[in-house]
Amino acid sequence: MPGLNQNKTLLSLNQQPLADFKVGVDNAIFSVDIAQNRLMVLLVMRSCEPFANTWGLPGTLVREGESLENAAYRIMAEKICVENLYLEQLYTFGGPERDPREASDSYGVRYLSVSYFALVRFEEAKLITDSVADVAWYPIKEIPSLAFDHNEIISYGYKRLRNKLEYSPVAFDVLPEQFTLNDLYQFYTTVLGDNFSDYSNFRARLLKLGFLCDTGTKVSRGAGRPASLYKFDAEAFTPFKDKPLVFI
Repeated sequence: MPGLNQNKTLLSLNQQPLADFKVGVDNAIFSVDIAQNRLMVLLVMRSCEPFANTWGLPGTLVREGESLENAAYRIMAEKICVENLYLEQLYTFGGPERDPREASDSYGVRYLSVSYFALVRFEEAKLITDSVADVAWYPIKEIPSLAFDHNEIISYGYKRLRNKLEYSPVAFDVLPEQFTLNDLYQFYTTVLGDNFSDYSNFRARLLKLGFLCDTGTKVSRGAGRPASLYKFDAEAFTPFKDKPLVFI
Protein backbone atom coordinates (compact mmCIF):
# COMPACT_ATOMS: atom_id res chain seq x y z
CA MET A 1 0.00 0.00 0.00
CA PRO A 2 1.36 3.47 -0.84
CA GLY A 3 2.33 5.55 2.16
CA LEU A 4 0.82 8.94 3.04
CA ASN A 5 3.78 10.91 1.70
CA GLN A 6 3.72 8.93 -1.54
CA ASN A 7 -0.01 9.62 -1.95
CA LYS A 8 0.64 13.35 -1.47
CA THR A 9 3.40 13.24 -4.10
CA LEU A 10 1.14 11.46 -6.58
CA LEU A 11 -1.67 13.93 -5.93
CA SER A 12 0.72 16.84 -6.49
CA LEU A 13 1.91 15.35 -9.77
CA ASN A 14 -1.67 14.81 -10.92
CA GLN A 15 -2.22 18.54 -10.58
CA GLN A 16 0.77 19.40 -12.81
CA PRO A 17 0.19 20.23 -16.50
CA LEU A 18 1.01 17.54 -19.04
CA ALA A 19 4.61 17.61 -20.24
CA ASP A 20 5.49 18.61 -23.77
CA PHE A 21 8.14 16.24 -25.12
CA LYS A 22 10.82 16.39 -27.76
CA VAL A 23 12.18 13.00 -28.69
CA GLY A 24 15.78 12.35 -29.62
CA VAL A 25 17.69 9.23 -30.63
CA ASP A 26 21.18 8.46 -29.30
CA ASN A 27 23.24 5.58 -30.68
CA ALA A 28 25.69 3.59 -28.57
CA ILE A 29 27.77 2.13 -31.41
CA PHE A 30 30.22 -0.56 -30.31
CA SER A 31 32.95 -2.36 -32.23
CA VAL A 32 35.76 -4.75 -31.40
CA ASP A 33 39.32 -3.98 -32.50
CA ILE A 34 40.56 -7.56 -32.45
CA ALA A 35 44.09 -6.57 -33.51
CA GLN A 36 44.56 -4.65 -30.25
CA ASN A 37 41.95 -6.49 -28.14
CA ARG A 38 39.91 -3.36 -27.43
CA LEU A 39 36.18 -2.75 -27.20
CA MET A 40 35.48 0.59 -28.87
CA VAL A 41 32.63 3.12 -28.73
CA LEU A 42 31.94 5.78 -31.35
CA LEU A 43 31.88 9.35 -30.01
CA VAL A 44 31.18 12.71 -31.61
CA MET A 45 32.49 16.12 -30.55
CA ARG A 46 29.49 18.41 -30.10
CA SER A 47 29.78 21.70 -31.96
CA CYS A 48 26.86 23.55 -30.37
CA GLU A 49 25.21 24.10 -27.01
CA PRO A 50 24.38 22.48 -24.76
CA PHE A 51 27.74 20.82 -24.05
CA ALA A 52 29.60 22.46 -26.94
CA ASN A 53 33.14 21.07 -27.41
CA THR A 54 32.25 17.98 -25.35
CA TRP A 55 32.28 14.40 -26.55
CA GLY A 56 28.97 12.58 -26.71
CA LEU A 57 27.10 9.85 -28.54
CA PRO A 58 25.92 10.33 -32.12
CA GLY A 59 22.37 11.61 -31.75
CA THR A 60 19.57 13.57 -33.34
CA LEU A 61 16.08 14.85 -32.68
CA VAL A 62 13.42 12.86 -34.51
CA ARG A 63 11.98 14.65 -37.52
CA GLU A 64 8.31 14.99 -38.36
CA GLY A 65 7.05 11.81 -40.03
CA GLU A 66 10.23 9.90 -39.18
CA SER A 67 10.22 6.63 -37.23
CA LEU A 68 12.60 6.14 -34.31
CA GLU A 69 14.44 3.37 -36.13
CA ASN A 70 14.86 5.47 -39.26
CA ALA A 71 16.26 8.29 -37.13
CA ALA A 72 18.76 5.83 -35.61
CA TYR A 73 19.85 4.65 -39.06
CA ARG A 74 20.02 8.25 -40.32
CA ILE A 75 22.40 9.38 -37.60
CA MET A 76 24.55 6.29 -38.17
CA ALA A 77 24.72 7.00 -41.90
CA GLU A 78 25.85 10.56 -41.15
CA LYS A 79 28.76 9.43 -38.95
CA ILE A 80 29.88 6.00 -40.14
CA CYS A 81 29.91 4.01 -43.36
CA VAL A 82 29.51 0.28 -42.73
CA GLU A 83 27.72 -2.64 -44.39
CA ASN A 84 27.63 -5.25 -41.62
CA LEU A 85 25.95 -4.15 -38.42
CA TYR A 86 23.56 -5.17 -35.68
CA LEU A 87 21.07 -2.59 -34.37
CA GLU A 88 18.33 -2.77 -31.74
CA GLN A 89 16.49 -0.38 -29.46
CA LEU A 90 18.14 -0.19 -26.06
CA TYR A 91 16.24 1.94 -23.53
CA THR A 92 14.42 5.23 -23.08
CA PHE A 93 16.12 7.82 -20.88
CA GLY A 94 13.67 10.49 -19.79
CA GLY A 95 14.46 11.71 -16.31
CA PRO A 96 13.63 15.33 -15.49
CA GLU A 97 16.53 17.74 -16.03
CA ARG A 98 18.59 15.27 -18.07
CA ASP A 99 18.90 18.02 -20.66
CA PRO A 100 19.91 21.55 -19.54
CA ARG A 101 17.64 23.07 -22.21
CA GLU A 102 14.66 22.09 -20.06
CA ALA A 103 15.57 24.66 -17.39
CA SER A 104 15.75 27.53 -19.88
CA ASP A 105 12.65 26.58 -21.87
CA SER A 106 9.73 28.68 -20.69
CA TYR A 107 7.28 26.23 -22.25
CA GLY A 108 8.40 23.33 -20.06
CA VAL A 109 9.63 21.11 -22.88
CA ARG A 110 11.12 17.76 -21.79
CA TYR A 111 13.77 15.96 -23.82
CA LEU A 112 13.56 12.17 -24.07
CA SER A 113 16.35 10.01 -25.47
CA VAL A 114 15.40 6.72 -27.09
CA SER A 115 18.76 5.00 -27.24
CA TYR A 116 19.85 2.35 -29.70
CA PHE A 117 22.57 -0.24 -29.32
CA ALA A 118 24.65 -1.08 -32.40
CA LEU A 119 27.54 -3.42 -33.13
CA VAL A 120 29.60 -2.94 -36.29
CA ARG A 121 32.60 -4.55 -37.95
CA PHE A 122 35.64 -2.51 -36.93
CA GLU A 123 37.85 -3.34 -39.90
CA GLU A 124 35.39 -2.09 -42.50
CA ALA A 125 33.90 0.87 -40.62
CA LYS A 126 34.77 4.20 -42.23
CA LEU A 127 34.22 7.29 -40.11
CA ILE A 128 32.64 10.30 -41.76
CA THR A 129 34.21 13.56 -40.62
CA ASP A 130 33.21 17.06 -41.65
CA SER A 131 33.94 20.65 -40.75
CA VAL A 132 31.16 20.69 -38.16
CA ALA A 133 32.01 17.86 -35.77
CA ASP A 134 34.80 15.38 -35.11
CA VAL A 135 34.03 11.69 -34.80
CA ALA A 136 36.33 9.06 -33.28
CA TRP A 137 36.52 5.60 -31.75
CA TYR A 138 37.27 5.53 -28.03
CA PRO A 139 38.32 2.44 -26.06
CA ILE A 140 35.56 1.79 -23.54
CA LYS A 141 38.13 1.91 -20.73
CA GLU A 142 39.17 5.45 -21.73
CA ILE A 143 35.81 7.17 -22.22
CA PRO A 144 35.83 10.75 -20.85
CA SER A 145 32.97 12.52 -19.11
CA LEU A 146 30.34 12.89 -21.83
CA ALA A 147 27.47 15.24 -22.61
CA PHE A 148 24.03 14.71 -21.10
CA ASP A 149 23.63 11.22 -19.59
CA HIS A 150 25.62 9.53 -22.34
CA ASN A 151 28.01 7.78 -19.94
CA GLU A 152 24.96 6.08 -18.44
CA ILE A 153 23.69 5.11 -21.89
CA ILE A 154 27.04 3.55 -22.77
CA SER A 155 27.10 1.64 -19.48
CA TYR A 156 23.61 0.31 -20.18
CA GLY A 157 24.57 -0.59 -23.75
CA TYR A 158 27.73 -2.38 -22.64
CA LYS A 159 25.69 -4.47 -20.22
CA ARG A 160 23.27 -5.36 -23.04
CA LEU A 161 26.17 -6.33 -25.32
CA ARG A 162 27.65 -8.64 -22.71
CA ASN A 163 24.28 -10.30 -22.08
CA LYS A 164 23.58 -10.82 -25.77
CA LEU A 165 26.95 -12.43 -26.39
CA GLU A 166 26.10 -15.12 -23.87
CA TYR A 167 23.09 -16.50 -25.74
CA SER A 168 22.76 -14.91 -29.20
CA PRO A 169 24.85 -15.15 -32.39
CA VAL A 170 25.22 -11.37 -32.63
CA ALA A 171 29.01 -11.70 -33.01
CA PHE A 172 28.54 -13.36 -36.40
CA ASP A 173 26.75 -10.28 -37.72
CA VAL A 174 30.01 -8.35 -37.54
CA LEU A 175 32.76 -10.96 -37.85
CA PRO A 176 34.04 -11.78 -41.35
CA GLU A 177 32.00 -14.47 -43.09
CA GLN A 178 34.92 -16.87 -42.58
CA PHE A 179 36.90 -16.76 -39.36
CA THR A 180 39.21 -18.85 -37.22
CA LEU A 181 38.17 -20.09 -33.82
CA ASN A 182 40.86 -17.87 -32.34
CA ASP A 183 39.27 -14.85 -34.08
CA LEU A 184 35.97 -15.74 -32.41
CA TYR A 185 37.62 -16.34 -29.05
CA GLN A 186 39.44 -13.01 -29.20
CA PHE A 187 36.14 -11.27 -29.92
CA TYR A 188 34.56 -12.77 -26.81
CA THR A 189 37.50 -12.19 -24.51
CA THR A 190 37.70 -8.55 -25.58
CA VAL A 191 34.08 -7.95 -24.58
CA LEU A 192 33.63 -10.38 -21.69
CA GLY A 193 37.14 -10.43 -20.27
CA ASP A 194 39.89 -13.02 -20.27
CA ASN A 195 38.33 -15.01 -17.44
CA PHE A 196 35.04 -15.91 -19.12
CA SER A 197 36.42 -19.20 -20.52
CA ASP A 198 39.73 -20.77 -21.48
CA TYR A 199 40.32 -21.33 -25.18
CA SER A 200 40.27 -25.14 -25.07
CA ASN A 201 36.87 -25.32 -23.38
CA PHE A 202 35.47 -22.58 -25.64
CA ARG A 203 36.65 -24.40 -28.76
CA ALA A 204 35.43 -27.83 -27.66
CA ARG A 205 32.00 -26.52 -26.60
CA LEU A 206 31.26 -24.64 -29.81
CA LEU A 207 32.43 -27.44 -32.10
CA LYS A 208 30.28 -29.92 -30.16
CA LEU A 209 27.15 -27.76 -30.56
CA GLY A 210 27.48 -28.06 -34.32
CA PHE A 211 26.60 -24.63 -35.67
CA LEU A 212 30.13 -23.84 -36.85
CA CYS A 213 31.07 -25.36 -40.20
CA ASP A 214 34.65 -26.06 -41.19
CA THR A 215 35.12 -24.58 -44.67
CA GLY A 216 38.06 -26.86 -45.44
CA THR A 217 40.28 -23.82 -45.93
CA LYS A 218 43.24 -22.99 -43.74
CA VAL A 219 45.01 -19.69 -43.18
CA SER A 220 48.55 -19.04 -41.97
CA ARG A 221 49.16 -16.26 -39.48
CA GLY A 222 52.60 -15.88 -38.00
CA ALA A 223 54.83 -18.82 -37.21
CA GLY A 224 52.14 -21.17 -35.92
CA ARG A 225 50.35 -23.96 -37.73
CA PRO A 226 47.72 -22.96 -40.30
CA ALA A 227 44.29 -22.49 -38.71
CA SER A 228 40.99 -23.72 -40.10
CA LEU A 229 38.42 -21.19 -41.30
CA TYR A 230 34.84 -21.65 -40.12
CA LYS A 231 31.41 -20.29 -41.08
CA PHE A 232 28.34 -19.77 -38.91
CA ASP A 233 25.35 -21.99 -39.81
CA ALA A 234 22.22 -20.05 -38.82
CA GLU A 235 19.90 -23.00 -39.48
CA ALA A 236 21.94 -25.31 -37.25
CA PHE A 237 21.78 -22.67 -34.51
CA THR A 238 17.95 -22.63 -34.47
CA PRO A 239 17.56 -25.19 -31.61
CA PHE A 240 19.71 -22.99 -29.38
CA LYS A 241 17.96 -19.70 -30.12
CA ASP A 242 17.33 -17.62 -26.96
CA LYS A 243 18.78 -20.31 -24.70
CA PRO A 244 21.11 -18.79 -22.10
CA LEU A 245 24.82 -19.39 -21.80
CA VAL A 246 25.29 -21.00 -25.23
CA PHE A 247 28.65 -19.37 -25.82
CA ILE A 248 30.23 -19.40 -22.37
